[in-house]
Amino acid sequence: MIKLFITATDTDAGKTYVAQSLITALVEQQLTVAVYKPISAGCDKVEMQQGFQLVNEDALLLANASNCQQSLANVNPIAFEEPIAPHIAAQKHNKVIDLAFLDEHYQSITNNHCDVVITEGAGGWRLPLGNGQFLSQFVQSSKQDVILVVNMKLGCLNHAILTYQAIVSDGLTCVGWVANCLDNMPYLEENIAELSQFFPMPLLAQLDKQTDIQKAAAKFNLQPLLAHL
Repeated sequence: MIKLFITATDTDAGKTYVAQSLITALVEQQLTVAVYKPISAGCDKVEMQQGFQLVNEDALLLANASNCQQSLANVNPIAFEEPIAPHIAAQKHNKVIDLAFLDEHYQSITNNHCDVVITEGAGGWRLPLGNGQFLSQFVQSSKQDVILVVNMKLGCLNHAILTYQAIVSDGLTCVGWVANCLDNMPYLEENIAELSQFFPMPLLAQLDKQTDIQKAAAKFNLQPLLAHL
């Protein structure tokens, strides 16, 4: 089983877009892919048969792209309505985000024996969970490999290198990175070349701003990931 955690240089860097595209590419290779969005903040209240449920759009997109027949509650067990930092939302609702719960729920997903489990983080690598804990500690305890999404914009070199160094210092392996080109960054190719020189892991995809997930999926180089199967 391949266990991948998708993180990024900052919020709104395109983690979900990258995750959707990667999931689609893997499913097209006839692999079974389960997904996990442990924490979300920014949800709609949707009326279901069993009552109202908080639905996070990113979690829903991941669930729809995957092929392991997971419920939304299985994909995204911790959801807050307010689009704010999760630990602040938890405090507001007198709740505690428990690392042990994140681990236990993740274990239930990996027990499905899918080929690949893709987890999408929230925010950047050091997302606070409250009480001095970080989401990166969950990645450490669950021993996931990491894919770094770099939002290609002015300042991204510093953000990308610092994030990569933090991942490595946490004892984890970064198996690839994605250049997500959401803005018209000046000297884009030169910046991608600079990061490619610094990073020892391969560039898995260079994505541009589009809504066609199939086209984005076709841009992925899956070979470095499939080598682990």
